[in-house]
Amino acid sequence: MPFSRGKKPTVCKIPKFNLKSSENVVDGPHIKRPSSPPQGAPRKRTAFIDLTNAVSQCFVTLQFSDDDDDDVNVRRAHKIEFSNPIKKKEATKKVQKKTCVTSKNEANLKKSASVTSESSCEEQEEDQSPAEKLEEPLLRAPLPAHLLPPQIPPEFDIDSDASNDHTQTPEYAKDIFDYLKKSEEKFVLHDYMESQLSLNPSMRAILVDWLVEVQENFELNHETLYLAVKMTDHYLAVAQASRESLQLIGSTAMLLACKFEERLPPCVDDFLYICDDAYKRSQLISMEGSILQALKFELNIPVAYRFLRRYAKCVNAGMDTLTLARFVCELSLLEMQFVPVRASLLASACLLIALVTKDLGGWTPSLQFHSGYSVEDLAPVARNLQHMLNSPSDSKLATVRSKYAHRVFFEVALLPVVSSEKLERFLK
Repeated sequence: MPFSRGKKPTVCKIPKFNLKSSENVVDGPHIKRPSSPPQGAPRKRTAFIDLTNAVSQCFVTLQFSDDDDDDVNVRRAHKIEFSNPIKKKEATKKVQKKTCVTSKNEANLKKSASVTSESSCEEQEEDQSPAEKLEEPLLRAPLPAHLLPPQIPPEFDIDSDASNDHTQTPEYAKDIFDYLKKSEEKFVLHDYMESQLSLNPSMRAILVDWLVEVQENFELNHETLYLAVKMTDHYLAVAQASRESLQLIGSTAMLLACKFEERLPPCVDDFLYICDDAYKRSQLISMEGSILQALKFELNIPVAYRFLRRYAKCVNAGMDTLTLARFVCELSLLEMQFVPVRASLLASACLLIALVTKDLGGWTPSLQFHSGYSVEDLAPVARNLQHMLNSPSDSKLATVRSKYAHRVFFEVALLPVVSSEKLERFLK
């Protein structure tokens, strides 16, 4: 069950109006107002006294006749008339006169605006030098060919359809993922566990398994989980950590990822609660600053989940195939051997494993075009993923497998693992 966020029920702050007495009530809910203003109040203009009263009487009729249906309210609203027919006639004439004057004023304003724009354009043309007049057509000329974005062949176009995801926008999707793939150069990691004196790969795996459980309980996006694991690895690659502070690092990284990815991120108290109050608020806030400084405030780290969804469109993969690839990719987060692998390469290898398992073919030219990887590039990572799937699962690290064994995720964790012989046929 999701953790309680402690939200307070929304209370309507609109005051309720009640009729305290029936002394001023005439003909049901209609309120009879005094003709003279209160003591000391300024007297309103006569032209608007009746109009204001008429409008207010309509609101009162619709406001307080709750026991009647809407049709009766409408009929009662139409029955409201001015008490003085002479004032009604005068008010009507003044309103018509005001409308006529307003229309004339609008025509005069349009005429003056057009004259002003013409005069300003003439002055601007006179102020321009001959050189500026010659440069103006050059600014309107089309861009050179080398500045235009590269044209995508029709057979490789996967962005023609609209999508709700901002990273899948047809006009910018190719440029966005080309930028993300290029920015992976700044976020390449190494096997940092040898430099950590108090940690080992098993401790990291337990932490990642716990982060998966947090993501499920808080119902967070999958991008948030991948980004939290990336932040944790980047911090541990440059800073020493003790066994006692490992959970604090992971929960703080998840908090930062929530602030970056989620619309309604959990608050600090929620993360203190899931840590069983093992840390104080000041410790979590201090760790947040340490992680941001270690990352140099660069939080837009490319994650494999985004690339996986992108590459799945190249083969029109169904949701069950995409979920199988997500299971393989999420299971790889527990393994230290995949930390140095780039996110785009890892996503490509996970999708290849899913395609071969589902007998949907191998690596297509469209996948090679959009990912930039050939089968030879994917072979080492795909073999390691297949070996990971065939390895016996640890009972302490069962969150990912139990998550994807549910029918919501098509029970992909229960599918038989692809054999090495079948995988090798597609890798060769």
